[in-house]
Amino acid sequence: MSLQPSTFAMSMLHQRVIIIIFMLLLPLTSATASVPCRFSFPDGDHLYNYTLSSPIRNFPHGILSENGFYKVAVNETTLWFQLCDGMIFNHDPPVCADCWDCGGPNHCGTQCNALVANKVGGYHVCTAIGRGPKIDFDIIDKKNPHTGVIVKMSNSGPKFNCSLAVSVICNSNGVQGPQALERLGACDYVTELKHPSGCAVIINVHGGGLGWFGTLMIIVLCLFAAYLLAGIVYRIFFLGIRGVDIIPNLDFWVSLPRKIQSLCSSLVRRFKGPSESYRSSYSPVNF
Repeated sequence: MSLQPSTFAMSMLHQRVIIIIFMLLLPLTSATASVPCRFSFPDGDHLYNYTLSSPIRNFPHGILSENGFYKVAVNETTLWFQLCDGMIFNHDPPVCADCWDCGGPNHCGTQCNALVANKVGGYHVCTAIGRGPKIDFDIIDKKNPHTGVIVKMSNSGPKFNCSLAVSVICNSNGVQGPQALERLGACDYVTELKHPSGCAVIINVHGGGLGWFGTLMIIVLCLFAAYLLAGIVYRIFFLGIRGVDIIPNLDFWVSLPRKIQSLCSSLVRRFKGPSESYRSSYSPVNF
């Protein structure tokens, strides 16, 4: 039994609607969706642009770790994080209790941007400290913006309001992963790494605008064009003039180059003095 054309069209329409709804909901259901990692810092005549997630030479994924995460362990604390995206664990996944807010025990670490495990009573207890697309940026040293940027992510949990601040130090020679981890307060952590993505693209914005003189010249040219257009329209439609005579004050514009030449010549004679031919027309007089 074949479908009628109208039934077939309705079936195709339903399929398209379902596909569109699925594509719209996919970013919401995926906790590893990438987040924007762009920051600009104006400093005088320069603009420092940081695009941490953009591909650069030898690093097609930008600041993102090709392992799917960065890891640093100090004493009895272990930290996993990924900048500009969610974490992916193809190896060495976190093994710790109480990981319900970051993927659960079977997928621990896959639904947040940063996770920390502290040893409590002989067990490693997990806490998500970076979750969602909210990322804050700041300059490490405002007096020297070349140094790099600070990327801060946070998570509001039932027990603590946690955060992680990662200093991305500009290093054009290569990558040096996090080596140290510092804990500030109850659930605030600080670490750093060196990466070429921490180096800004500097744009010189000095003299980028037209300035007052350029703006004045544009205004004058616009007024002159409006004057010519209005004069031409008036002479064609109201006076019935045709040909080159439609240009208002044509005699003045024709004589203008000669007047400018005469003015320039008089200024040159004034500053340079009389010419040789002018002096030779007089005979010397002896007293």
